[in-house]
Amino acid sequence: MLQFITNSALPSVVIDQAQSALEGGCKWIQLRMKNSPRDIVISTARELKQICAQYGCILVIDDYVEIAKELQLDGVHLGKSDMSVAQARLILGMGAIIGSTANTFEDIRNLSKQDTDYIGLGPYRYTTTKANLSPIIGLEGYTSIMAECRRNKIYIPTVAIGGIDYDDIPDIMNTGVNGIAVSGAITNAPDASAKTRQMIELLQDIIDKRLKK
Repeated sequence: MLQFITNSALPSVVIDQAQSALEGGCKWIQLRMKNSPRDIVISTARELKQICAQYGCILVIDDYVEIAKELQLDGVHLGKSDMSVAQARLILGMGAIIGSTANTFEDIRNLSKQDTDYIGLGPYRYTTTKANLSPIIGLEGYTSIMAECRRNKIYIPTVAIGGIDYDDIPDIMNTGVNGIAVSGAITNAPDASAKTRQMIELLQDIIDKRLKK
């Protein structure tokens, strides 16, 4: 699974970023415009929803639960300081996707007791795409956290995030995570669509080999 996270406050740039990822085969986009005016977020989300529908792509929005409900988006991703999962579920209903951010095993254990659909675990390394960055996890951290999840029989789908590039994918996936979320690795690439396609092909190959074991 590859998730692409938009990284701009400018609607035109957000749409261009998402379009490139979609053309590369991405099937999951998170719209992240955390500090943008509400009306700008709504208009951008409305346009992006139409585009994603053409590609059969899931669209979740970062933080804005009420906008997700208003526009009937696929779901929402909640940061550690955002609304609780329980509150979001009451607003969005059982059919919505609700993702949650985690930085430690304790975060995941707490979220496992709530009605969250997936975990965004990070950051893998330092990244400039997010303010107020949590402590870096690194490869050893992912290995330890995912092993602890298995020992405690916690199997919530978990996506690694934070400064991840193509060459990092095999080692990170070997820790037991289910997917990768990226932003700069795609938006900074000379050919964003080609980079997206390359990442998806690598992830699919890793998952196929995992299923054959």
